[in-house]
Amino acid sequence: MAVSKEEMAVVDVVDELIKTIIIPSFPEKEYSIMDFGAIPDGITDNTEAIKNTIAKCAEGGGGKVIVPPGKFLTGPIHLKSNVNFHIQEGAEILFTKDKGAYLPVVHTSYEGVELMNYSPLIYAYKQKNIAITGRGILNGQADNTNWWPWCGSSRYGHKDGEPKQRDEHNLPRLRIMNEEGTPVAERIFGEGHNLRPTFVEPFECENVLIQGVTITNAPFWVIHPIKSNNVTVDGVSVNSHGPNNDGCNPEYARNVHITNCIFNTGDDCIAIKSGRNEDGRRVNIPSENIIIENCIMKDGHGGVVIGSEISAGVRNVYVRNCKMDSPNLERAIRIKTNTLRGGFVENVYVKNIVIGQVKEAVLKINTYYGIYENQEGDFIPTIKNINLENIQVANGGKYGILIKGREENPIQGISLKNVHIKGAEIAISIENSEPIHYSETTINGKSYE
Repeated sequence: MAVSKEEMAVVDVVDELIKTIIIPSFPEKEYSIMDFGAIPDGITDNTEAIKNTIAKCAEGGGGKVIVPPGKFLTGPIHLKSNVNFHIQEGAEILFTKDKGAYLPVVHTSYEGVELMNYSPLIYAYKQKNIAITGRGILNGQADNTNWWPWCGSSRYGHKDGEPKQRDEHNLPRLRIMNEEGTPVAERIFGEGHNLRPTFVEPFECENVLIQGVTITNAPFWVIHPIKSNNVTVDGVSVNSHGPNNDGCNPEYARNVHITNCIFNTGDDCIAIKSGRNEDGRRVNIPSENIIIENCIMKDGHGGVVIGSEISAGVRNVYVRNCKMDSPNLERAIRIKTNTLRGGFVENVYVKNIVIGQVKEAVLKINTYYGIYENQEGDFIPTIKNINLENIQVANGGKYGILIKGREENPIQGISLKNVHIKGAEIAISIENSEPIHYSETTINGKSYE
């Protein structure tokens, strides 16, 4: 098959973009948490030992903080500039179930809205050159008795009468603060509220590396680089099936490289965000230059998803050389928004993807997304230039292609080249989209040109 100049240009753009993403480097100095009193028995609280080791490393100009083999119980870990937090193979960090350990509240985010809340389990705020590396395990210890019940679902341990995130003083209150533009410093939650923390959150950071570790049992979103630039997520395994356990959610993030990872999740494997409603429009930082390659997506609501918290927009997303396959994977590529979110999605390139099985659709674009409450507003989303190429699908689920655009602003510029979908119950369902450009494409054996 001949390769066009346009295709080569996209490949060149991606390769050059990867070269520009700064991967942090560190001085050849090591600081073991054992030297600061850590005890690997899975029972002793090592919060202070880890905190003091990180502080000493940072004060010394940076280096590698070593977590040796063993089980280490701790509260939240706050990283500092020029520190590589290295969890050796055979080491497991257990994050305490004591909610009070995640206080005082810090500047963080919940479902695309900034607030002051429980600290993420691993948090970095306005730091530069930071890393989490090694072959060890990060275990959030969330389960049907810890963190998860707050989602309000009996499936995750919630019982009638117990507190949940949708109680009036929790999410509904945050939604009102979002609508009214309440200053973030006044959006105080934490103790007495029931909004779960993210797991790994670099917030306004530069030059971030997360490499090699396994992350499991997350309270909420797993890897959440927000307002951060130059982020590399390499060789990470996410195996976490709790509520809202998205694998990696870049938000207001730029120059992000996600590669060689395995995502087996209770929600979207990768979901690119840019703020919810008024908050997204206030911050107004599009997520852009996101590269996803050589990854495996197993269970999840979607393989690579854009939205639904997308009000500042997303552009320049490149997905290539990935495998997606699970009877519990809902969609392969998904874009979701509505007229409260608004926002834009443009320049998405998906290439060389092997898909075994999905439940609902290979490509789903939905501008009427909503799971509760009214989701209609005055912000008509724009979606354009979505390209799929060299996609092989063994079992397409209910739909091959499912698109639901808006009459006021139809979806533009969808292109399918060398896409072959088998086993879809319904080949195509399209509303309010400009005609799709097909080339060398088949669905259920029927040729589309």
